[in-house]
Amino acid sequence: MLLVPVLIVVLVLSGALPAVLRPLLLRGGVIDVPNARSSHARPVVRGMGLAAWAAVIAGMVLALLTSTIRVDRGVTVIVLLIASAAAALGWVEDFRGVSVRTRAATQLLVGAVGTAAIALAFGQTGWWIPAGALAIAVYINVANFMDGINGVSGLHGVTVGLFYALAGQLSGQWWLTVSALVLAVAFAAFLPWNLAGGRAGGAVFLGDVGSYLLGGMIAALAAAGFLAGVYVEYLLSPLVIYLADTAFTWVRRVRSGARWYAPHREHVYQRLTDVGLSHLGSSAVVTVCTVAVGLLGVVSAQGTLATSIAATVAGIAVVAGYLASPLLIGRLHRSGRRTGTRAARGRDAADGGRS
Repeated sequence: MLLVPVLIVVLVLSGALPAVLRPLLLRGGVIDVPNARSSHARPVVRGMGLAAWAAVIAGMVLALLTSTIRVDRGVTVIVLLIASAAAALGWVEDFRGVSVRTRAATQLLVGAVGTAAIALAFGQTGWWIPAGALAIAVYINVANFMDGINGVSGLHGVTVGLFYALAGQLSGQWWLTVSALVLAVAFAAFLPWNLAGGRAGGAVFLGDVGSYLLGGMIAALAAAGFLAGVYVEYLLSPLVIYLADTAFTWVRRVRSGARWYAPHREHVYQRLTDVGLSHLGSSAVVTVCTVAVGLLGVVSAQGTLATSIAATVAGIAVVAGYLASPLLIGRLHRSGRRTGTRAARGRDAADGGRS
């Protein structure tokens, strides 16, 4: 397989297509209008995940055409179909909206059919189908919930893609390495558009088509990797921060009596922007913690029992630190402001004494 040309095609498509898609989406009214729960202040074009989706399809098809290993082809097709089905549902949500029940039922159906195909490809029992259906549906939603600030989804795609590519190499699963690299490159190429700010017409959003693509492909790779015998530490550790943020936020909302299913901006990464971090700063915190937990997962899988225990404890500490980060950073900012205020008053008093 000529991997480098495949990844170049993915990079070019995902990086160039937004220029074509932006005016079409504007004319189609695919616009994200800010409200009280938004992290942006003005209308933004969404649905740009179509570019990443097209790039993923092109990359995976090229990988299929240049691969000579039948098993690789079968699993790659299944992963692509799961990711594409999720992205298609996301596009319908972006363009015309979908009811909660229809969305949930479709996600579970995609997960069930996809897991059944994966289990068949690896000769596994059908008992895995309910668990796989739920896991795929859940992570599609997790990726969607976490797609609330610029940069966070693009960086997640890059980070998880690189970790899964490494997992494929360490486990001898070539299909996982290739598919994960396609994912990483597709979302890396989108990042400049998402982080454009005031340049090049402003930032654009992945939309549900992009976040569903991200969640669906990661979940499909994880499910296939698990049934192929890849260490669960390799597969789960890069997802822990996203899962912890979503679960922690859900529990907080349920305990407070809020409607847990209603739109909100109470995730940890959103609260980080409330205490003063920029979108990129908050996304960096999420990514750094994800990298830390991912590396600890690799250490845990490959080390001795004592090393694994130490790595697990360290990973728990990273997760706890991430969940507490809005409070910690908020206190630091307030302390800094108080220090600055006292210093300013001291200078004013000194100036008054000299006058």
